[in-house]
Amino acid sequence: MTAKEFNEIAARGGILPSDSQLHEFMHESASRAQRITAEINSGFHTQQELRALMSELLGYELDETFRLFPPFYTDYGRNLQIGKNVFINSGCCFQDQGGIEIGDGCLIGHQVVIATLDHHPDPQRRGDMLPKKVSLGKNVWIGSHATILSGVTIGDGAIVAAGAVVTKDVPPGCVVAGVPAKVIKSV
Repeated sequence: MTAKEFNEIAARGGILPSDSQLHEFMHESASRAQRITAEINSGFHTQQELRALMSELLGYELDETFRLFPPFYTDYGRNLQIGKNVFINSGCCFQDQGGIEIGDGCLIGHQVVIATLDHHPDPQRRGDMLPKKVSLGKNVWIGSHATILSGVTIGDGAIVAAGAVVTKDVPPGCVVAGVPAKVIKSV
């Protein structure tokens, strides 16, 4: 199986059975991602070196405007699309098997979690995974320690307050805060 084939299956949604070739591919991909993120997270690297390592992880060349403050963690890396002028602060954890799109101009604070997989609710099938893409529009600001859950779309120019847990879509130009996150005002 290739990353492209896996990403297409994940994009269709549905179930990724725990005893399948898909799960085996996920485990192999996690080892690859761990190797590359260990390199990203060890020692000092210039922004140019970090872009090169992230490009290896993602499988495409990142724009020269991309900035990262390590450490950075992901358990896949090959279903993550990052736009121009994006900044990712330290300690972020991205679970991108279901797909993550980060629009141009996004700022992502310390220790943000973006999750794109859920476990099956049936206890007998708990190992099965349910992928759903997360999309961040242009110029989105995600505050420190926020969590974005699977299937969420955050509209252009929106702000997610520090510590928020986003379980539903965020309209463009809105500020959300709380657990679960709710709109508190417009930008």
